[in-house]
Amino acid sequence: MKIEWSRLIVLSSLASMLTAMSHAENPPTEKKPVTDEYHGVKVVEAYRWLEDADTPAVKAWTLAQNQHTRAYLDALSDRAEIQQQLTAWFAKDSPSYGGLTSRPARIFALKFQPPKQQRLLVTLTSADDTASEKVVLDPNELAPKGQVAMDWYVPSPDGKLVAVSLSENGSEDGTLHIYDAETGQALPDKITHVQYPTAGGSAAWAPDGKSIYYTRFPRAGEKPEADLNFYQQIYLHRLGTPDTADVYSLGREFPRIAEIDLGTSRSGRWLVASVANGDGGEFAHYVRDLQAGENAEWRQVTHFEDGVKQVAISCNDSLIYLRSVKDAPRGKILLLPLQDPATLKNAAVILPESDGVIESFAVTANHLYVSQLVGGPSRLLRYDVAGMNGREVPIAANSAVDAVVPLEGDPNDSRVLFLQSSWVQPDAWYLYEPAQGGELGSVKKTALARKAPVDFDDIEVVREFATSKDGTKVPVNILSRKGTQLDGNNPTLLTAYGGYGVSLRPGFHFTDRVWFDRGGVYVVANIRGGGEYGEAWHTAGNLTLKQNVFDDFAACAQHLIQRGYTQPSRLAVEGGSNGGLLMGAFLTQHPDLARAVVSHVGIYDMLRVELDPNGAFNVTEFGTVKDPGQFQALYAYSPYHHVVDGTKYPAVFFLAGEKDGRVNPANSRKMTARLQAATGSGRPILLRLSGDSGHGMGTALTERIAQEADVFAFLFDQLGVKAPPAGQ
Repeated sequence: MKIEWSRLIVLSSLASMLTAMSHAENPPTEKKPVTDEYHGVKVVEAYRWLEDADTPAVKAWTLAQNQHTRAYLDALSDRAEIQQQLTAWFAKDSPSYGGLTSRPARIFALKFQPPKQQRLLVTLTSADDTASEKVVLDPNELAPKGQVAMDWYVPSPDGKLVAVSLSENGSEDGTLHIYDAETGQALPDKITHVQYPTAGGSAAWAPDGKSIYYTRFPRAGEKPEADLNFYQQIYLHRLGTPDTADVYSLGREFPRIAEIDLGTSRSGRWLVASVANGDGGEFAHYVRDLQAGENAEWRQVTHFEDGVKQVAISCNDSLIYLRSVKDAPRGKILLLPLQDPATLKNAAVILPESDGVIESFAVTANHLYVSQLVGGPSRLLRYDVAGMNGREVPIAANSAVDAVVPLEGDPNDSRVLFLQSSWVQPDAWYLYEPAQGGELGSVKKTALARKAPVDFDDIEVVREFATSKDGTKVPVNILSRKGTQLDGNNPTLLTAYGGYGVSLRPGFHFTDRVWFDRGGVYVVANIRGGGEYGEAWHTAGNLTLKQNVFDDFAACAQHLIQRGYTQPSRLAVEGGSNGGLLMGAFLTQHPDLARAVVSHVGIYDMLRVELDPNGAFNVTEFGTVKDPGQFQALYAYSPYHHVVDGTKYPAVFFLAGEKDGRVNPANSRKMTARLQAATGSGRPILLRLSGDSGHGMGTALTERIAQEADVFAFLFDQLGVKAPPAGQ
């Protein structure tokens, strides 16, 4: 596609180069070979210089690539129309509520209300009284263009104050602020660097609401510069005092890649620290009795090797519940006395492993609620606090339970709110109220139910199973308009993730209506590396077994072709982050299996990823080049190192954010350069590198809409999909 360079603003140093380019050419990229050696294996790459984003040469290259991409996309006849349609739908979208937290006499929630750019923090007296809503914090008033976002929030035990982490431009580099929940006024307290993409961040209040425990990273001078986004620790801050007076509490002995999540028991007496060993799924847990005073010692309850994923304390502060995958890959629930915990091997198993994967649990005064996965869809179970008398709470078929929130107030209250979502219905919060005497009780949809601007009444969902290379059956969830013919000619979009034990559960995305209105088939695959079938499903797709993930995805693509849903020329694939790695592996291992690839914020150079701050946290999931066996596995699939000159690659659209602290955008720059130099198909290799976003969290609404419009326009162009006739 020709580029009208006269319409673009270019760096003066590039002017002569750009105007001399053919409209059909990619921007030129200089090759500067560099050789590394790993365990006797020499590895040569030509685009190492693109890793340094701050150099004038890389800035100029990025500008040229963005302009090249913009010229292609803006020349597509219906790209502007797609953006207008999406914008109009978002303007009609009803408010949605997420991140609910209950406190006495009020509920806190994050409210998304288009066309506002960012979510608001609000309170309600109940989930059925939206008229009681009060805005505590509106980041859109701090930055009207959506530059400021909330990373997370934690209300005080009485709900009168709320701690909020705020970050800018999608950076996830958060500063802690304290707000009055009634007036929305900010207190003078402010603590920097409590949150970062590497280890996240969290906070938990002391019972009196006058001090708060929080996570923070080292300050300048406390550690070498290279370690300032590592070594997360816990500190105590007293309101009204400078943060320089804050008191260290725990964490100096933790690993460099520790990720700490703080919480408390329902009474506020017990402080709980869940410590992840990087991103691989190992956790240790610590508790501290705040009733015993500030000098009370932390006690370690579990270790990384124990296989415990989650803990919670009973409402009477006497017991600790533990979700374990030790010798039970689908999970079991254990119980220990809190005051004098026995060793885990002597813990009582109150819920043994079953056919469903225990994804999470919540404890109330009289009941234990367990959310299970069955290959992707959820089921919600209710037990008494001893794990007996189980009953299944009725939810819609083929749906997901995304959160279970106990209501606070009456100490004996065992009601919970839960968020239910499905492929074809908007999200809604439901109230479950158990009945007396062990009866099931009632489920009621609350007023916190989203109403989408479009409906999916004509969409059906079919769940099939592909057979992977080693014979493993892999679920594929296929969404299409009713009556779709299996003639091999349907434009089809396949997506998956396959890592970290993350499960792709049913979810409603009204923007997919754009795809369905043009006859598209949308497919979500539950491949290995995820958690849909438990820890064994996860570990079958991590470290040296990562190739199973890529084989599963390729098998899903082949299944769709063999079943007649589509053909390679009408198939596109899309993924992000770890799913972006999946896209890179798929296109290098199976370049002829799809016509187009869309990859968001992906990882492509698996030999150097651990040198980035967040890459070090990924070592427990991917492995390290320092280990000979893990190096061989990484090198065997690293997408950047398996691009072959002259191969007819599909059209590829890379999207990344300059502020990304989770995946270095250099991955996208280098992979773009390598593919542009190598491909023999003549199909576009495009890069969209946004200066106002990061990994996706906190991205402003207008930028999200623009990205979606670009992706749809790219896919329709590459798959030869025409706009539907007017009125349809």
